[in-house]
Order: sequence, then structure tokens, then C-alpha cells
Amino acid sequence: MLMMTLAMILFWAIVIGGVVLVVRLILSLGKGKKSDPLEILKQRYARGEIQKDEFEQKKKDILA
Repeated sequence: MLMMTLAMILFWAIVIGGVVLVVRLILSLGKGKKSDPLEILKQRYARGEIQKDEFEQKKKDILA
């Protein structure tokens, strides 16, 4: 009975540790990449978050 309890604890420790490692890996992949402000602006415009006049003004500000 004691061996089964220890095996179950070990199993869950490995599962939880694996999930933590995968999440940390996924989160670390995006950190090294720097985003270009103009590219972000283009993406926002493409998604419809900003209107054309706002896009043009912000583009002008970025390139100035």
C-alpha cells in the first residue's frame, strides 16, 4: 500500500513538472523576439482595431 502511494505521488510530480516545463518553454519562446512598431501598427489596422486615419497618423509618427 505504501509503495502504491509513493508511486502515485511520484507520477503526479512528474506530470505537474512536465506541464510546468512546457509552459515555461512556450512563454520563453516569445521573449527573445523584438517586435517592430510599424509591424504591430499594421497588424492592429488589419484586425480593425484602428481606423485608416489613425493608422496614417501613427505611421507618420513612427517614421518621423
